[in-house]
Amino acid sequence: MDQQIISAKDNYAGLDKWIYDGGVKKILLVCGKSIYLLKEFCKKIDEIEGKGVEVVRFHGFQPNPLYENVLDGLNVFNSESCDSIIAVGGGSAMDVAKCIKLYSEKTDIPFLVMPTTAGTGSEATRFAVIYRNGEKQSITDDSIIPQTVLMDSKALSTLPDYQKKAAMCDALCHAIESYWSVKSTEESKEYSRDAIRRIIRNIDGYLSNTEDGLSEMLIAANIAGKAINITQTTAGHAMCYKITSLFNIPHGHATILCNRVLYRWMLDNTSKCSDERGQQYLKGILDEIGIALGASDGKNGAKTLEDLFEKLELGIPAATPEQFEILKKSVNPDRLKNFPIDLDEDTIAGLYHIILR
Repeated sequence: MDQQIISAKDNYAGLDKWIYDGGVKKILLVCGKSIYLLKEFCKKIDEIEGKGVEVVRFHGFQPNPLYENVLDGLNVFNSESCDSIIAVGGGSAMDVAKCIKLYSEKTDIPFLVMPTTAGTGSEATRFAVIYRNGEKQSITDDSIIPQTVLMDSKALSTLPDYQKKAAMCDALCHAIESYWSVKSTEESKEYSRDAIRRIIRNIDGYLSNTEDGLSEMLIAANIAGKAINITQTTAGHAMCYKITSLFNIPHGHATILCNRVLYRWMLDNTSKCSDERGQQYLKGILDEIGIALGASDGKNGAKTLEDLFEKLELGIPAATPEQFEILKKSVNPDRLKNFPIDLDEDTIAGLYHIILR
């Protein structure tokens, strides 16, 4: 699906066009309370309401949203007879909005999202995650890919530095994992290359809140999302989920913790390649990733990734023997199928001992 990207320029002229050309009359606005920090966007919503478009706000969800949150939102959507959806926020807001759209069975309604972090890439994917009875449920449907993305760089400028770093690492790891995935295609690899290069080129501007740096990082996260929409993620993500919950760190921090180790480990273990394209292909891919990172080859690319992790000063959690035991049993084997080298439980255990202190 071709996705329309609009900007916040000229007092959100692209948003006006989306509303008025699309005949939108009543919007379900799915957003967290942090939306009120986006003063210019909120002012625009007030202006839109002043012109006769109704906006129904739905805040009734949490990080790692629940199935019940989606049902509550769906009830609001139906009872208020909304004809469109806007989601503003990170992955949670988008996941809830995607599921409301899916469960409404109105696949043709206008659906716009505005990411407030440059990380998840959720605005570009057919995936959503919700929790039901304490279990993670992955939702996949092409109809939940938003037709329109509003990119407003000002939405990133209020984020704490740590959150910005973690989000950026998530986008970078999406691109890297997609690149080496057994499901990679020429199209997905082009997205990955583009995303990696944009991220590396714009780190300093992004972290110092320049308009170009923020805008380019939003674009990079979106492109990385397009890559994983084709390939899905691999071992780095499969191994990071329990790290996030055990040590209470952001997802992006956990992903780079894993991938900075997996990259070098893969270089030393290409003889165990399980990708049907073969060992030489995998060696070439690891070199290409290194070049995209600005290095000469895979070996130096792995060092570049390690150096970036050190530069960001994200920290390495210390695990107890009991936590290591939990971690090695936590990885979902289905999530490892896209990784180009087979991993057994003993290997995973050994990797966790390198990843953590």
